[in-house]
Amino acid sequence: MGGGMVAMLFSDIEGSTQLLRRLGDRYLEALEDHRRILRAVWTAYGGTEMGTEGDSFFVVFGTAGEAVRAAVDGQRRLAAHRWPDDERLRVRMGIHTGTPGVFDDDYWGMDVHLAARIGASAHGGQIVVSAVTGQLTHLPDGVTLRDLGTHHLKDIPEPEHLLQVIVDGLKADFPPPRTVGTSTSLPSPATPLLGRAPDLGRVTGLLERPDVRLVTLTGPGGAGKTRLAIGVAAELTSKFPGGVYFVPLAAVTSAPVLWTTIAEALDIPPRERGRIVAYLAQRTLLLVLDNLEQLADAGKVVAEILEGAPHVKLVATSRRALGLTGEYQHPVLPLPIADAAVELFVQRAQAVRPAFALTDENTADVVAICRRLDGLPLAIELCAPRIRLLSVKELLARIDQSLDIASTSTVTPERQRTLRDTIAWSYELLGPEHRRTFRCLAVFAGGADLAAVEKVATGIDPLDALAELHDANLITVFDGPDGTRVRLLETIRRYAADELHATDEDAAVRGRHAGYYADLAEMIEDTKKTTSDLPVDRAEIDLDNFRTALGWATAHDLPTALRLCSALAWVWIVGGYLAESRAWHEQIVAAAGTTCSPELAACLRGFSNVLFIQGEAEHAEEVAARSVEMARELGDPAGIAYGMTVLGSMQGQRGNAPAARATLTEAVERLRSLDDEWRLARVLNHLGGIEEELGNFEHAEKLLRESLRITESHGDAYELAIVGQNLAYLLTLAGRLDEAGELARGLVPTVLAIGSPTLTMAFSNTVMNILLRRGDPVRAAHLFGAEEAMGERLEIPNPHLDEELAEALELVGDTLSGEDWERHRQAGRTERVEELLDRLAL
Repeated sequence: MGGGMVAMLFSDIEGSTQLLRRLGDRYLEALEDHRRILRAVWTAYGGTEMGTEGDSFFVVFGTAGEAVRAAVDGQRRLAAHRWPDDERLRVRMGIHTGTPGVFDDDYWGMDVHLAARIGASAHGGQIVVSAVTGQLTHLPDGVTLRDLGTHHLKDIPEPEHLLQVIVDGLKADFPPPRTVGTSTSLPSPATPLLGRAPDLGRVTGLLERPDVRLVTLTGPGGAGKTRLAIGVAAELTSKFPGGVYFVPLAAVTSAPVLWTTIAEALDIPPRERGRIVAYLAQRTLLLVLDNLEQLADAGKVVAEILEGAPHVKLVATSRRALGLTGEYQHPVLPLPIADAAVELFVQRAQAVRPAFALTDENTADVVAICRRLDGLPLAIELCAPRIRLLSVKELLARIDQSLDIASTSTVTPERQRTLRDTIAWSYELLGPEHRRTFRCLAVFAGGADLAAVEKVATGIDPLDALAELHDANLITVFDGPDGTRVRLLETIRRYAADELHATDEDAAVRGRHAGYYADLAEMIEDTKKTTSDLPVDRAEIDLDNFRTALGWATAHDLPTALRLCSALAWVWIVGGYLAESRAWHEQIVAAAGTTCSPELAACLRGFSNVLFIQGEAEHAEEVAARSVEMARELGDPAGIAYGMTVLGSMQGQRGNAPAARATLTEAVERLRSLDDEWRLARVLNHLGGIEEELGNFEHAEKLLRESLRITESHGDAYELAIVGQNLAYLLTLAGRLDEAGELARGLVPTVLAIGSPTLTMAFSNTVMNILLRRGDPVRAAHLFGAEEAMGERLEIPNPHLDEELAEALELVGDTLSGEDWERHRQAGRTERVEELLDRLAL
């Protein structure tokens, strides 16, 4: 295999985990058909198959044209094939042409990574190619290229121009590519940017100046600040090689959550602010911080970013300036009445009444309506849909009545008063029950599904009430993963909150909200025990509601706060929200004081786990011991057993294996008497690890296999992966490498699908040990370095690092020099553990 220019194609099946769940045993039949079809295509066009893992391919072709024709032919054959149970198997493909390096009959280098990232950006059934591939390809008949624009691909420093291959007869329309930090990652506005050309020119011009770091768009709610900020960011995508990131902050009310939200937008693990600033300091990028006015410490956060990250620029939207040195303000004024405001009114009116048009008879009244609404985009968007029921003249009369009554106020600033009147006008048109429903919606943060609305509002038909509110443009409705969800624009939500606060039902509504989300958190936690897919995504959908419920309950309903904190502990750990988890635990435990309750004991168990992961093993053991003591005081047999499970694990992690064995053995006996199989499986797993540490391999294997059997019967994918990797490690230490490798190989898809950082690192360590004992020190060194870097990145300390390194070097022996081990270890630090595991053949 020689060097030179080649075309690299990456493909995989979109949604393979869901497909496996639907097809069951027939999934293997579909997978084999998929491989047979594509391998025939690769061969026909001269492709060389470089790697096949699960449902993915890495194939190299001599020319870009051959690769594109192979992809086209492959998609056609896949589309024409009859799949089991009439399923539709969707394969995504990405192609890049370059000159990768060649080493040991394999390709490596940035061109390979770029091709893989392009493949990952595509959707099932779609072919995405790099610009150079498009330039070098002579397209066959029936095939064209569509420009997808410039995109920032994860871990690729420079933006890449992407193209889609359009094939006659196949699906051509897909969502934007799965990329980060480009205009395609910005929200997709529902309306065009009307009348903002001068604003757009000034703000983009300011940000292109080297001396300007911060521009704040100020103005009243509903003036269009967010829409202008999105337009500015889209214009400047190519100016920031590190990307353009939109950070929505409407539901954020504290500086710690602001830092977490910025980290999420940057696609990095939630961290303390110093680490986030350090990350930003290495990059040239644009941050759009949207809706800052509710954050008292927003100015401090922005100042810290500006001071610590010299190549980062920011666009902020806020009703008021941040008051920082070097801040440039840009007031977002109402739309010009005669053109942009009227054009927006017409567009929104036509959305509900397609035949509506400006005429000589209605133009003056439309202009008068826009003038009475001060040209505020939100006010116009609330008002114009009433054209479905009213004539323009009738609409103008209603607006005049409401606005004239309220215009006498001298307390509220004029534009804010006008917008408030506009919202009040729509609110007053509702019937009493619909007004009550609208007020209740104020307690939701980040949206809510219909079940939540029905529970919190009580006594309503949610479909009827929400249809009325939607017609009044007081809510937006969108599709969530589990069905319809409802959201209020933040300005409208605040109006609703004011109305709710003025009633005597405020506390009751917020109490129902907290209770509902405590029930939901516990339901999701129970689902985790019996599902093959860890429901982290489901929990994260309502993360802002959980935060809101926690904040209210901590001050007003401590038992509910404790329930929430306990039920969400696993979400925070698996999702990587460790700093936030610790903050909630500390706040709620402090609020509980000397309280003695089962809920507090459960909260302490979760707190102990968080402390341990953060490297505070001694503190973690103290907290776990407190939970056991509290359960004993309460005479709670289940709480004692659960607490002893955590306490024993902490004792073992601190090196006190005899104490851990005694504690966990008692926990096992208690759980057997309680007939709690799910928790019994977890304790058996922990006890198996202690017996392994004590050298009792046979007894350890017995315990782990019993744990595995129980876990499999419950279908808990997360625990199944944990126990499975522990058993694989035990088999490795026992010298049964073939069994260990087979078990680990089967666990790779599950571990990668779950995505838990702590599980991934533990599993990586097991695989590394298998490789070392199999005489494969090079790949072991890469994995060692990648795991080491991942722990540093996520701030998950490894107190046994030196010990593990010494053991690894002892196992390597003379098969690899110390210099070569270190070189491969450092190379591994630049790679991702997940990608190394995905490529490994055990």
